[in-house]
Amino acid sequence: MKIAITWSDSFIAPYIIEMLGPAAVVIPNEILNDQIALDAMLTPCSALIHINSWATSGTDRDDDVAYRAMREEARPILDAVDRHGGLHMIILGTLRVYPNWDPAYGQHPFYDWNSSLDPQDAAAGGQLWMEETAMERAQAERPVSILRVSNVQGIPLNGPPGNGILHRWAEDCNIGFGVTVPGDGTLVKDLIHIHDLLRVIDATIRNPPPTRESMAIGSGQGIMMNDLADLYRMKVNCDILTGGEIEGEVFGVVDGRDMEDRFGFRPQTNIEQMIDEAFSILNN
Repeated sequence: MKIAITWSDSFIAPYIIEMLGPAAVVIPNEILNDQIALDAMLTPCSALIHINSWATSGTDRDDDVAYRAMREEARPILDAVDRHGGLHMIILGTLRVYPNWDPAYGQHPFYDWNSSLDPQDAAAGGQLWMEETAMERAQAERPVSILRVSNVQGIPLNGPPGNGILHRWAEDCNIGFGVTVPGDGTLVKDLIHIHDLLRVIDATIRNPPPTRESMAIGSGQGIMMNDLADLYRMKVNCDILTGGEIEGEVFGVVDGRDMEDRFGFRPQTNIEQMIDEAFSILNN
C-alpha cells in the first residue's frame, strides 16, 4: 500500500513520511500540473494526504491572491483523485474558522463536527473551498477525510527551533524576553503534540470512512492564555506581558468526544510534557 503526500510542508509532512517509511510517495509541487507524471505517481497509491495549508509566499493571508492561489493549486490534485478512482483522500488543514459557543465549555469557544465553516481570512477560504469541493466529489470508492487541526506543537525532524507557541515562549524566556500573551489573556487554546496527530492520521489511513467525514482535531483540553503563562512563570520565573498580537492565532477547544468515538482514543501528551520538551531542546 502506497500513500501519496501533496503540498509537503517543513514540519508535519516529514513526520508523516517517517511514519509511512517505504509506503510514502512524496509528490513534488512542480509536477502537479503535469497530468501524465502526476497520474503515474498516484497509480500505485491507495490514499493521498494533502497538507492543506497556506503556501503562497509573499502574500498576506487575508489577500484575495491567497484565496485564488489556493484554489488553483488545489484543482490538479482534486482532478487527479477523480481520475484515479480509488484513492482515500485525507485533507489535513487548520482550524481557521470561527468556533461555536456553549455554556458546557465554560463560555469558551469550541470546535466539533458541526462547527461553522465561516473562514477567518482569505487563505482559510481557499482551504475550505478545497475541502468542500472534495466532499462533494466523495464516493464510496474514493472516500474523503477532512482533519482540521488545532495548534500542533513539537520539534521539527530537521532540528530546532520548535513549532508552536510553547516553543516560541520557551525561546523568548531563554533569551530574557519573557512571555507575551496574545490579547488580554482570557482566550483559550487547544494544543496537540505532533506524535498524537500522527496517531490520528495513521488511524484515519487504516480505517477510511464509508464515504466522507469532517473532524476537528486537538487534545480536547483547552487552557486559558493567562494560565499557560503562569506555567512558564512557575518553571523559569519569567516576566509576563499581555496585549500580544492575536492575528493568525487559533483559539478554541476541540470536542475530544468526537475523536474518541471515531478512533477509540484521545491524545495523550499533556501541556506540561510539551513545555518540558520546548525547554529541553534549548538546553541541548
